[in-house]
Amino acid sequence: MNHSLHNINGQVIAELHANGTIIRDAQQFLEIMMNLPADKMVIHQACIDESFFDLRSGLAGEILQKVVNYSRQLGIVGDFSSYESKSLRDFIRESNKSNTVVFVSTLGDALKRLSA
Repeated sequence: MNHSLHNINGQVIAELHANGTIIRDAQQFLEIMMNLPADKMVIHQACIDESFFDLRSGLAGEILQKVVNYSRQLGIVGDFSSYESKSLRDFIRESNKSNTVVFVSTLGDALKRLSA
């Protein structure tokens, strides 16, 4: 998975580009995360397997646990309005109360939140 780096307010943030690669499990995410030259990262919704957004799959919890365990920050950029799950909406709302994991609609919003 390719990435580009953004330097905002002295913070380096890696933006992942899918290029056909989709994160399908927590181990794959961990390997990508550990190989990035930044502790803060942005992933676009298209880079994550759809099962992430079905909380029953456990993928979201596993990935977010990796972010917390390794003291990283993650921004997920996309349009989450199409998901009707109340538990997912609650999960997104609770995540957005901190800057550890944020769900936002634009790259600019993600960079702003992660560089604060």
